[in-house]
This record gives sequence, structure tokens and C-alpha cells, in this order.
Amino acid sequence: MLKVAIIGATGYTGRELAGILARHPHVQPTYLTSESFAGQRLSDVYPQFRSVVDVTLEKPDMDKVAECDFIFSALPHGLSVDTVPQLVSTGKKVVDLSGDFRLKDGGLYADWYGYEHNQPELLANSVYGLPEVNRQQIKKADLVANPGCYPTSVLLALKPLLAEGVVDPQDIIVDAKSGVSGAGRSPKLPFHFPECTENFKAYKVAGHQHTPEIEQELAAVAKVQVLVTFTPHLVPMIRGILSTIYLRTNGKLSEAEIWSLFEKHYDHEPFIRLLKAPALPETKFVSGSNFCDISLRLEERTGRLIVLSAIDNLMKGAASQAVQNMNLMMGWPEEAGLK
Repeated sequence: MLKVAIIGATGYTGRELAGILARHPHVQPTYLTSESFAGQRLSDVYPQFRSVVDVTLEKPDMDKVAECDFIFSALPHGLSVDTVPQLVSTGKKVVDLSGDFRLKDGGLYADWYGYEHNQPELLANSVYGLPEVNRQQIKKADLVANPGCYPTSVLLALKPLLAEGVVDPQDIIVDAKSGVSGAGRSPKLPFHFPECTENFKAYKVAGHQHTPEIEQELAAVAKVQVLVTFTPHLVPMIRGILSTIYLRTNGKLSEAEIWSLFEKHYDHEPFIRLLKAPALPETKFVSGSNFCDISLRLEERTGRLIVLSAIDNLMKGAASQAVQNMNLMMGWPEEAGLK
């Protein structure tokens, strides 16, 4: 059993990581850090871990991190950019769950995240951790940038279409909805129960930080520039993302022909489930799992293609995808601990 460190173990993503690792056949969560709860056990912060993960939380100590065999960094955006270089310097493989090493153009961080990126070499060497697209690169990586939750739901829904060049890459509209846990565990007024319950709203319209990540990775698949209109919405539920994506096809394609492209790309993917009509993705059917459910409809009247996907934002959108990446990096079965 290899020792695993989780840097930032008491956020929602860290909690999910600890739960997955506790039942993983090859590892055990050994060194868990928290600035806010140092000195307490994880099972004191999250009682569901009593007699399961009773590890005492500590403030980060790089000497202790170096004693572990694998490292997850679950720190907020803007903090990982300074911490991850220290983690990589231990010589251990690292999966970073923040957005700090996803964008290849470091200059975009000032515009979209509000800070200057100061690690251009590490940024260039990081591998974007979407297994269904970058599996071979992930296997050889020392630092994997775990994808964002919204981007995961969008990229998986669009990969076959962009790879085959059957839709207009300049006309993509993404309407996505997320549960409140996507905002993290730290208290913030907009996510206070009386503020968000019985309410439904869009936010960061025409300015969400996941937009350049989505465009970057779709362009890598399509081999051309991609433009996306991305509008996220907050739904008064805890977890889950449902993305509805509107596209124009290049030429006349039947719905059956489009389905054949998805089957070509995803027939052997362990965590992609394709739902034929009349089934449609629903967040409750992926909750707590690493699955991404995808369906589509071709609207004959308008000629518009509608693709829908559902994931659990804390799992395939964060923690379980990070473990899927660890499995690839360590040469283990990809589904270990996840099914």
C-alpha cells in the first residue's frame, strides 16, 4: 500500500479524495494537511470517516510530504501556483486539482484568474488530465493538471464532434448548471442557504474563468481555433453538473451518423455512458460516481444539434478524475478504486 498525501484535505474535493483513497486497493491516505483544522483528525471534521480515516491533519511540511509516494494538491486557485513547485521538487508525481496549471498561455491568468503566473516552465510541462483525450501523455507525466468541472462536462460531450470536424468550431453555445458545492467549502454570502435556495441564476456571464480552458482543449482536439459562448448557472442543489450544448453541423448528417461518431470514440471508455433516446442525462444518476452520461438530439426543424452531458462536479469533475489520473500515472488499472 503506497502512502498518499492530500494537500488541502478538508475542502469538499479533499473530502471526496480521502473517501476514494480509503477504499483504493493500492494506496492509503497517509498525510493530510489543513490550515484551518490542523491538530484535529479528519474524522473530527467529517464524522463519516470515523474508524475509516482517523489521520491527524497537519499544516504542510515538505519533508513529510516527501515521505509519501504520491501527492494530490487540492488547494484553491492562486495558492497552488506557489505550492505545486515545492511538491514537484520532492521527486514524487503530483496531481493538481486547481486551475493554476491548466492554461498553456500563462498570460491568460491575469485576465481570467486575476493573478500573474510565475511558473512558465512548470506550466509548459504539465499535462492536462482528461484521460479520454490525453491518456498516453498522462501515463508519462510527473505533473497533471486536473480539469475543471465545467470543462470536463463540455469537453467529453464535444470531443467526438470536434475530432471528426463535423460541427462549426466557431459557433458553440454552452448552457451549464452546477450545484452549490462547486463554489467550495469556505462560507460566501451568495452560497449561503437563504441566498441560493428556491433560486436559479446565471453568474459570471461572458467572463467565467473556465472559458479559455474549454477553448484551449477543444482547439487541441479540433486542430483549429474554437470559440465558445459559455454561460454557467447556479442550481440550489449540492452536487452535479448538467451541460446543454448547441451546435451547427457541417453538412447534412443524420442523428444515427452522429451517434456512430460517439460510439467510435467512446465504446471502450470505462466511464462514458452513451444514452440513446428516449433517455437523457440526469445529475442524480451520476452522483457519487466517475461517470459522464452523454446524449444528443438533432433538431430537424432548425438543423441544430443539441448535446447533453451530466457529471458529478466533485467526482468526475474533480476527485475521482484525479484518482483516475493517478491510476494511469502509476500504471494501475484505470478503474481501480472507482467502480
